[in-house]
Amino acid sequence: EDVLSQDELAVLNEVIDQQNYPEPDESIQSQRFGGFLDWEGPAFRNLLNHPRIMPSLKELIGNKFRLDHAYGILMRKGNAGGTLHGGGTPYDPAQYYVFRNGKMYNGLTVVSWALTDALPGQGGFCCVPGSHKSNFPCPPNFRPVANDPKCMAGVYQKAGDVVIFTEALTHGTLPWNVEHQRRSILFKYSPGHSAWGAGLYPDSLREKMTSDEQRLLLEPPYVHNR
Repeated sequence: EDVLSQDELAVLNEVIDQQNYPEPDESIQSQRFGGFLDWEGPAFRNLLNHPRIMPSLKELIGNKFRLDHAYGILMRKGNAGGTLHGGGTPYDPAQYYVFRNGKMYNGLTVVSWALTDALPGQGGFCCVPGSHKSNFPCPPNFRPVANDPKCMAGVYQKAGDVVIFTEALTHGTLPWNVEHQRRSILFKYSPGHSAWGAGLYPDSLREKMTSDEQRLLLEPPYVHNR
């Protein structure tokens, strides 16, 4: 909770406002946008290795991890949200949760930054608690979030809060029910040896980073001497 200050939130939301995105169409689940690591100013780049998230990522993924991909989500009142997806069953070598000898190992792991409130009754992120440990896939008839909410739980955020979860967790998005936009920024990290996405970060973007740690997080997949 309260990872970002009100001043930091104001800057991040102002930069999004400057992009002049159209209001999300009511007929879609949500609108995605990217490219913010390349925008002028360090506000979004500062999230990449924020000191409040790095210890959690090292615990979840291990000391050697990289940014796989990142995007933002905009939702307006009436957007339907997204069906349940994700889950490590059957085993997915990019998205997994394994527990061995008292330690957990995770594949693709998400840091979701709330730039606006997503409170009870408003909508936003939801999941099936404990599903990252499941040995059976989620039945298709349980996946639509609007029709059968009994198996899922909302995970609510105030603006400035962060939710961190493994993609082995079955998760989705509840319909958005309030007048203000939902604004979430998702950074998705992978173990240093793996990649879920196909893209690699160019040298021109790495040069914009302000620390060696940030530049290392944008390196391509490898482990040796990482």
